[in-house]
Amino acid sequence: MAKTKKSDSKNEPVLRQQVAALPYRIADSGAAEILVITSRDTGRFIIPKGWPKKRQKKPDAAATEAYEEAGIVGKVGQKPIGSYTYWKRGVGEFERLQVLVYPLQVTKQRAEWPEKGQRRIAWLSVEDAALLVDEPELVSLIRSFRGDPH
Repeated sequence: MAKTKKSDSKNEPVLRQQVAALPYRIADSGAAEILVITSRDTGRFIIPKGWPKKRQKKPDAAATEAYEEAGIVGKVGQKPIGSYTYWKRGVGEFERLQVLVYPLQVTKQRAEWPEKGQRRIAWLSVEDAALLVDEPELVSLIRSFRGDPH
């Protein structure tokens, strides 16, 4: 069964929001590279994402997720570069969520981080990263990203 909330306009459901970081760096060639990680449950490729914390700005929450899930830190953009939706698996149910995506220019990879060993991480070209993720809206967002949106 799917969980959604009803909105007031046009019977469109109101989706709960998560935040995500689109971690990137600029290679020596000048092309953007994207960091993708695997999910803990299914092992599919995703970008770092999670629930915004209370009293934490959404861009900062996205940067926190990137650190916790991939050990990366850097300069996070203050405006989302887009969003995508996906179905989150729960116990006996699915929930459709909206994910706001914030660019994160990676400046450092930590040696240790909270979820180290629980996920695989990979730096890929924009096109290869787009090929590996499943969500069509995220594929489009990655393909259109060229770096340095600050």
